[in-house]
Amino acid sequence: MLRTVVRTLAFSAAAGSGVFVMADEAPRRPNLVFLMADNQRHDLLGCAGNKMIRTPHIDRLAARGVQFENAFCTTSICAASRASVFTGLYRRAHGYTFNRPPMTRQQLATSYPALLKKAGYRTGFIGKFGVVVEEGATRQLFDVFRPAMAWAKQQPYLRRDEDGNIKHLTRINGDRALAFLRTCRRGQPFCLSVSFSAPHAQMNSPDPHPADPAQADLYKKVTIARPPHSERADFERLPDFIRRSPNRTWHEPYKSPTEYQRMMRGMYRVITGIDEQVGRIVEELARLGFADNTVLIFTSDNGMMIGEHGLGWIWLIYEGSIRVPLIVCDPRLAEEHRGSRRRQMALNVDLAPTMLVMAGVDVPPAMQGRSLVPLLKGEEVEWRTDFFYEHLFEHKEIPKSEGVRGSRYVYARYFEQDPVYHQLFDLHSDPHATNNLAGNPDHGAALNRLRTRCEELRAEVTPK
Repeated sequence: MLRTVVRTLAFSAAAGSGVFVMADEAPRRPNLVFLMADNQRHDLLGCAGNKMIRTPHIDRLAARGVQFENAFCTTSICAASRASVFTGLYRRAHGYTFNRPPMTRQQLATSYPALLKKAGYRTGFIGKFGVVVEEGATRQLFDVFRPAMAWAKQQPYLRRDEDGNIKHLTRINGDRALAFLRTCRRGQPFCLSVSFSAPHAQMNSPDPHPADPAQADLYKKVTIARPPHSERADFERLPDFIRRSPNRTWHEPYKSPTEYQRMMRGMYRVITGIDEQVGRIVEELARLGFADNTVLIFTSDNGMMIGEHGLGWIWLIYEGSIRVPLIVCDPRLAEEHRGSRRRQMALNVDLAPTMLVMAGVDVPPAMQGRSLVPLLKGEEVEWRTDFFYEHLFEHKEIPKSEGVRGSRYVYARYFEQDPVYHQLFDLHSDPHATNNLAGNPDHGAALNRLRTRCEELRAEVTPK
């Protein structure tokens, strides 16, 4: 009788923390493997409906887990978005992006790796860190820290590994992930964060997406369709300050049909390269006996435009820029939830609280994201139907903006333009955001409503 009561209490406590266990098992804190790509569009995965790209291992994660169809970053720029992932805070709350002072130990003390490490997790980071931090701060976060990123010719994708062999950085990061896993023990839970540089381009290089030799021949004979509304006329409809921005410069390599195919085939190859490493990690987890208690999360720091509106890269509130893949594969989930899709809006600020809840660690009250655990379990909970977007990077040619992405309307406010420039798009009738309704009197009520909503949401995420 006493044994039954203990089992029941163990189940109840675990359920409250987001840990899913059977009633006759002692609760085990799950291992966490957090996988993040760089500039990975939401639609460049097989499980997202792309029939051309080869991502079988990530697709299997989606088939065994939960795929969030409406996942977004709250700021589409690497440094700020990554800081949001670590801290669960909006850009204006954590204050970090490029050309800003390093994040302090105090700021990072409530990040997910610091809190998990404090709670007894063995923590590791491999790949592109993307955030400048106070000296010594990484020791506060990680037991194992192996940063490596590809950026330009000076930091190439193809480089020598520890044994002197030329390898693709994606594969090197995969090797290091496996090395971390092989030093983990069943008596201590672990959280491994692996951040791939791909499919971010290698800048100032004639070959922006150098392929792993194992994938060099992939996609050579395929023709990749251009996105809708990527013609010159679409570009000319944009306001002058966007047409003069670096989004036009970044799009230059995609303008000729031949170059477009070369660039996109390269991008597809390096995404398939990521997928191969995901497969290696999953296989190693199974070999080491960790598979039944390890949650895998796959996402990206932001998206990327590849020709929509005649633009390239990120920063703006267009779907290609702000929408990201998000897959959570939890082997403890009930069978009826595996392979399911969720339409609720998930944000990059939700990732830290989600991992903390899974680990049974209290979520700091200051975190602005929400745990996704109730959605993973299929619970009916009141959820956001819109979110605040901001881009505050100081750059003389990249316009600052803020806005709201709702279930129907997208509103953007370029507040440094004179006069302030507003955009309003109705995604129901205009899913590619080509027709700006902000100046249309028939949509004045919707514009005023979204402007007010923008102010409300901004106030909610602005530190008091």
